[in-house]
Amino acid sequence: MNENLFASFMTPSLMGIPIVMFIIMFPTLLLPTPNRLINNRTITIQQWLIKLILKQMMMIHSIKGRTWSLMLITLILFIGTTNLLGLLPHSFTPTTQLSMNLGMAIPLWAGAVLLGFRHKTKMSLAHFLPQGTPLILIPMLVIIETISLFIQPMALAVRLTANITAGHLLMHLIGGATSVLFTISTPAALTTFIILLMLTMLEFAVALIQAYVFTLLVSLYLHDNT
Repeated sequence: MNENLFASFMTPSLMGIPIVMFIIMFPTLLLPTPNRLINNRTITIQQWLIKLILKQMMMIHSIKGRTWSLMLITLILFIGTTNLLGLLPHSFTPTTQLSMNLGMAIPLWAGAVLLGFRHKTKMSLAHFLPQGTPLILIPMLVIIETISLFIQPMALAVRLTANITAGHLLMHLIGGATSVLFTISTPAALTTFIILLMLTMLEFAVALIQAYVFTLLVSLYLHDNT
């Protein structure tokens, strides 16, 4: 139990060289490009899921917003596979790093907002001041709406980081307690082990849900600006 609780969140390195880029690129090996006329079952299921998710997200978008479909489906696949691979023992989860999540959230949010200011300038500016606002409240509302706009990418990144990190920490703590209880009380150890299994299944669901929520919020920001 003396192990550093946050050791699994440290950036891994090999001979002093960070290897996080190789870890980030690894999920692409799990999604091979089909090059046959008739695909196997794995690729068929992958393509069916991709089409289903893409259809669900692009349903609300205009033609201009649908040009982002490739980027959004790539985003949800990357986050989902990275989160799932992070559940493997002795693995590293890049999405527990706030810097990486901000690196995904800020450019996508900025692109959607700039797109709105370019093509729907009046509507984008109207969001800063609701209609019928009393004159005395105009400066305060403009400041509040501006802050709420700039806090959106931070909320995206912090939500993903907090959910993934909290799940990993809880699994680490319960796993450590289980290993200690095996030397003290077998029934208590079995109980915590069952809880650990249930938490692991929950974390599989959380990994996929968080990928969907992150991409869905980016999609909604895009929808508001196209």
